[in-house]
Order: sequence, then structure tokens, then C-alpha cells
Amino acid sequence: MRLSANLPPSPLDAGLRGLSTVADHSVLWTGIAAGMALRGGRARRAAVRGILSVAGASALANGVLKPLFPRRRPPAGTPEFADRRGLPAPRSSSFPSGHSASAAAFATGVALEYPAAGLALAPLAAAVGYSRVHTGVHWPSDVAVGLAAGSAVALAGRRWWAVRDTEPATLGPDRAAQPLPDGDGLVVFVNPGSGEGDDDVRTEVESALPKAAVVEFDADRDFAAQVDETITARSPQALGVCGGDGTVVTVAAAAVRHGLPLAVFPGGTLNHFARDTGVGDVASTAAAITDGTAELVDLGTIRIDDAREAAFVNTASLGGYPDSVRLRERWQSRLGKWPAAALAMARVLAEATPLAVTLDGTGHSIWMLFVGNGHYTPADQVPMSRPAIHHGTLDVRYLPADRRFSRLRLIAAALTGTLGSSSTYVQRNVPTLSVHVTGDAVALATDGEVVADGRRFEFRSAPQQIVLYRATDPGN
Repeated sequence: MRLSANLPPSPLDAGLRGLSTVADHSVLWTGIAAGMALRGGRARRAAVRGILSVAGASALANGVLKPLFPRRRPPAGTPEFADRRGLPAPRSSSFPSGHSASAAAFATGVALEYPAAGLALAPLAAAVGYSRVHTGVHWPSDVAVGLAAGSAVALAGRRWWAVRDTEPATLGPDRAAQPLPDGDGLVVFVNPGSGEGDDDVRTEVESALPKAAVVEFDADRDFAAQVDETITARSPQALGVCGGDGTVVTVAAAAVRHGLPLAVFPGGTLNHFARDTGVGDVASTAAAITDGTAELVDLGTIRIDDAREAAFVNTASLGGYPDSVRLRERWQSRLGKWPAAALAMARVLAEATPLAVTLDGTGHSIWMLFVGNGHYTPADQVPMSRPAIHHGTLDVRYLPADRRFSRLRLIAAALTGTLGSSSTYVQRNVPTLSVHVTGDAVALATDGEVVADGRRFEFRSAPQQIVLYRATDPGN
């Protein structure tokens, strides 16, 4: 404190005073988070994690530690120090620094999802912490403990919300595919309604593969029928798809059915399959098509009521999620997709009733069933990443409703980060799963779309059935 007080006056004084002020009530971090959220993707996830970390750190510092460890604020010191400070002395306990806790929490939370952005924010967070000493409102130890507490809260948040792995999944063995220079012999199916940036992706595909034929789906007709008609008419050597996951699975299933390799170009809102398999970059996928480099990927299949077949490249589910998808589709034209999705899920969870089912012949009452194509992690939390899609396994998770106070126990386990040890959360990896619903038919959702209603579902992994064009050194 003496060293800081004895520093000669400089323009730095006003800058640190302004920085300390703008960090009040986390205004600085909220503004940065808003700007990051507008960029979408990893930046948006980092912003959300950062702000949630700030909320937790602020609650810990101001609601718990300050009342438990009261400490007086530093004295004004020399007249020069008092003049430079220019900040009203807070009346709360000096220990620890809430500003420092929030600064460290935001920078650490962002770094977990977006390391480069977190590294860029670290000096700013440190400057906010030092500004509290420079302006005389905190002892250095207040700042040190605040920084440590904020970082600890952000790191502890991984227990409730796992960090998504940015590395692509490992796929099956390499498989030589037909080289198609400039996309000659490739038919790319485009869904113009998939995502906001699909036109940009389509333009990039047409530029990188000028000889590829681009076919736009007619939204009023069945997509699978259009793919089969085009294959019959054009006899392509490979299929491509530009759209979201719901569109990808339609073309992927057709590629497997006709024995053709597949190229995926992310043109949807989330693009889980493209991200997980490492084909998010148009240029690298175009190079793989030209060179004929491909790898094998599993496909999930479902037989519904012993009659209809469906497929999924990411996930399938029964229970509350399909119902929320239908409500979202009904409301999103008026509310927008994300507000409609949030309201739909809240309504479904409030009104949810258990499903009576048999799983592989054993009776259960469940709230929801999740079936993933491949291996998802973490096993004891909400699945976030998919490290492998080539072992011929399904990742099955369900929420039992036949435990006493199951809903309350599930909520408590989620809040305490103990889902993995709770009897209200079951996870296992299997090659097949037989589900028989007792009572009325229920909705099945695959890759974010409701595809059918039924009472009997046979889930199966089709190992390494998709021949996917992928560069030898894929990136996200």
C-alpha cells in the first residue's frame, strides 16, 4: 500500500480509477460478454460460462466471505494518495475484493471454453484487481484472495457444466474414396432453411468445387424421396450435404443405402455432426474430395413398430425432448428459435409425466431417454463431447422416475454435481437397445427433429457404415 501511495501522479491514475468504476456491478464483463455472444459459436459459449462464473464468484465473495471475515478498508494514507483515489470508500468489508473475484471468474470461465480469448482478458482482469489497490479501497491481500476465489469458482463450474472438447472425434479406419477433382461427380444437397449462414457456406462450396452439382431441396416434399430421385436420375459418384443435422442424417442415410461416400458442409445452426467429425471447414473437405481421403463413421438406426426405419447421426430421444421440439416448432415463427426452445422446454418439464417402458425386457418408469450415436463424455453429467464414433456402440442415458421423490432427487443431484452417483441418472454403452412403451404412442426425435410416433423402438448401431470425406489433418 505504501509503494502504491508513493507513486508519483500520472495519467495512469485516471485510467485505473475509470477501470475500477466501469467494473462496478460487473458492467465491464457484461458488456464484453454481450459482444462475444454476438459472434456465436465458441465465443458465445465462453461468454455464457464467463457470466455464470461471475455470478457464482460474486455470490461467494459478497454473500459469504465478506460477512464471515469482516475487515476494515485501508486508510487514506498520504494526501496525494487520497487525491488520486477519487472513489467513495465502500461500506462493506474489505475482504475479499469482489471486483477481483468477478474479474478472475470471467477471465477463467472464458478461458475454459476459448483459451485465446481468456489469455487476452487476463491482463484486463489483473488490471482491475490492481486498480482496487491503486485507488486505495482494498488491501493487496484482499485482491489476491479475490482473484483466487474467482478462478476457483470458474474451475469448479466444470463439475456442473463440462467443458466441450474442441478436438474432433476419432473415426474408423481410413477408406479410400473416389477422387473427384473440382467436385466432378459430386451432388450436393442444400437445405435453404437450415441456418442463417447457409448461403455463405453454399457460395464457398460452389467456389471450391465448381464441377459439383448443387440441388436445393423443395421444402414441401419429402427430403429422402428427393435424394433417391436425384440419385436415380444423375448416378452420382458421391453425395454432399449443406445443412443442419436433420438434413445431414437424411443424406447420410441415403449415402449408406446406395453405397456412396458422403461429404458434409455445415450449413445449420448447431452442426453437431460436422463439428464432432472435424469437417467444419469447407476448404479442407473440398481437398479431401479432390484427393479421395475418407474415414468410416458409425450410423445409428431405429426400427419403429416393426415397420418404419429411421436413422440418426447424433442423438435420438423419447420423453420430454420430442414434445419440446414440437412446441418450439409451433412457436418459433412468432418468438424466434431460441426463446421458443427455452419456453417450450420449461413448459414440458413443468407438465412432464413419467413414461412406462421396458428397456431390453426390464420394466422401468422414466422421465426421458437419450440414445447417442457413439461415445459421449462426460458419463456423469449432461453429455457435451463425443470423442469416438466408430466403436459400434450407443450411449444410452435415462432418468428413472420409479425412485421415491425422483424429481426432487434429480434436481438436487444436478445442483450438487452428483448425477454420476445418483440413482436418478443411468448411463451405459450398448450396441443395441429395445424399447417398448406401455400405453399410448410417444414421439421420437432424432437429431433435433421429431420424426415419428410409436410404441416399440429397436435402436441399433451400424458400425462404420458412413464413408465420410475428411482431410488427413482435420480442424474445427
